[in-house]
Amino acid sequence: KNQIKKQEQKQEIQKDRIGYLKIDKLNLYQPLYSKDSSKNNVEENITILKESIMPTEEESIVFLAAHSGNGKIAFFEELDTLDIGDIINLEYKNTNYQYKITDIWEENKNGYIHVNKNNNKQLILTTCSPTKKNKQLIINSEIT
Repeated sequence: KNQIKKQEQKQEIQKDRIGYLKIDKLNLYQPLYSKDSSKNNVEENITILKESIMPTEEESIVFLAAHSGNGKIAFFEELDTLDIGDIINLEYKNTNYQYKITDIWEENKNGYIHVNKNNNKQLILTTCSPTKKNKQLIINSEIT
């Protein structure tokens, strides 16, 4: 009985998986789960924020958040080593979207991210600042 339950849970998780975030420079390749999945939370995975408009949509802007620091859930631990011009890949529904970093900044951590939306599809990564308390690091990238 337990085996069947585990199998069902595994299938449920795989069903919720909608893609991967891949950053070669950081050796990062992590699954992403649908916005309404129980696995879409910062305590277990990289999280797709609810405000995200996925890449298949017009005017797409995807917000991904994860922990930095240390530990096995610190997926964005080395985010601060990325540079403008670096490439980020987002695999979504079996299509690869390639983004190039255009801007990197820090701002107050208050539950909001201030981003200038432009006509290109965007991918925004955010995590706590590695150096400043109460700040968040934000990386803006645009589809290539």
